[in-house]
Amino acid sequence: MRTLRFATLVAVAFLALAPAAVHAQDNGGSGDEESGDTYKQLQLFGDVFERVRADYVEKVGNKELIHSAIRGMLSSLDPHSSYLSKDNFQEMQVQTKGEFGGLGIEVTMEKGVVRVVSPIDDTPAARAGIQAGDLIIALDGDPVRGLTLSEAVEKMRGKVGSDIELTIRRDNKKEPFDVTITRDKITIESVRSETYGDVGYLRITAFNEQTQPGLEDAVAKIEEKLGDELDGYVLDLRNNPGGLLEQAISVSNAFLDKGEIVSTRGRDAEDNKRYNAEDNTIVGDAPVVVLINGGSASASEIVAGALQDHNRAVVLGTRSFGKGSVQTIIPLPGHGAMRLTTARYYTPSGRSIQAKGIDPDLEVKQASVELVDNGDARREQDLRGALGRGEGNGASAGESGEAGSGLPEAKAKELRQDYQLSRAVDLLRGLTLFQQRVLN
Repeated sequence: MRTLRFATLVAVAFLALAPAAVHAQDNGGSGDEESGDTYKQLQLFGDVFERVRADYVEKVGNKELIHSAIRGMLSSLDPHSSYLSKDNFQEMQVQTKGEFGGLGIEVTMEKGVVRVVSPIDDTPAARAGIQAGDLIIALDGDPVRGLTLSEAVEKMRGKVGSDIELTIRRDNKKEPFDVTITRDKITIESVRSETYGDVGYLRITAFNEQTQPGLEDAVAKIEEKLGDELDGYVLDLRNNPGGLLEQAISVSNAFLDKGEIVSTRGRDAEDNKRYNAEDNTIVGDAPVVVLINGGSASASEIVAGALQDHNRAVVLGTRSFGKGSVQTIIPLPGHGAMRLTTARYYTPSGRSIQAKGIDPDLEVKQASVELVDNGDARREQDLRGALGRGEGNGASAGESGEAGSGLPEAKAKELRQDYQLSRAVDLLRGLTLFQQRVLN
């Protein structure tokens, strides 16, 4: 009777957290049948709980067992559903404001190990050379396999200034290797800007509460500097792990003046939502190239997909991460919160982002560019008896510069080191040149 009484108490506790568990399902079963089955399963849970409490080799507290059961239930659904303790919940709320402690990486769980979605710019992880796609297989020598994502993340957190050793497996390396990283306070500058000649560069590292005002400031600075000479914008979303949906919508609206931005579709049709652009674009009709890669996820994919579907931008780079699911944070008073996957994202044309990602219009893999000296090549002008140029001709053939020509050496070097960005800048210059010739 002791076990049965305890099972009943557990059932009440779980039904308080998830009242939908006893609702009738779509298979036509009655509510009473579903309720009865639910109570039977919760009685099973109570039996197991009581046996563990009574017979496990070491004493385990009730709270610890219940929290572990909740974590297990949520983590078994998908990689992004999880239980947040009070501390985790408070930290998540701080993160959305753009400042938190840690290593500076966005991670997910894949086949029992931690996969890096992307490192965040100018953080300990980025400076240590952690890359999108890296697999973290051990923390301070202890294997990750067997841990939940929340447990692994908890181990990576720690006191600012303390070190942690990550064992990394990378695709292009045969053997795992260790990287020691010093934890630090992470402050994310979600938007930064630059100009490359007459091209405006907008880099968004995350979608938090600072993103939209940061984007407005960045665009204003570029327009003030370039004015009518502006050729267009490169919107860099590479290694951007995402963030707040409302910020992704605001950023998309900065480039769109009408049409759907994204839709979310959940279990029940009445919960489906569509988010549309308003007529308040801040960049006008300036040409846009969006940069994405395998570290571009979630909110980044919403923006890239919206601009691509509306033919508002050319998307350049490599296929994005493919996180197209919506997580809802449900506070549990006195117990933190639960992060639950409740819907999927769809682009304006109806494409699901989930597990597919955004394919670029132009696939350009990151590469190293090496200049080749063709100084010994013979040209027409070198041939004996070659005709002169005649009247009105321009420069001779071959007088073209390298990538970044005409820029200060520091910026030209940046373009040489970032092949994808260099291609994006060249594309915008080419579009502008073509339009000028057509108009003339």
